[in-house]
Amino acid sequence: MTTFPLIFNLGSWEVVVILFVILLLFGGKKIPELARGLGKGIREFNDAKSNIENEIKQGMRESERKKIEEEK
Repeated sequence: MTTFPLIFNLGSWEVVVILFVILLLFGGKKIPELARGLGKGIREFNDAKSNIENEIKQGMRESERKKIEEEK
């Protein structure tokens, strides 16, 4: 039995069953819409994460500048 190198190390039959259940629940026409929505959500999450990282880095740079100015 081969396994897919997925997050949870699922076997091939588990993946087939999961895909079949998704197809039954949402139908063939809804799956592309769900995938688009999921992709958009992931993109927005990554953008927000990047913005937060940039704000933190900028704050750290500003605090370093203040320390250097106080030492002078």
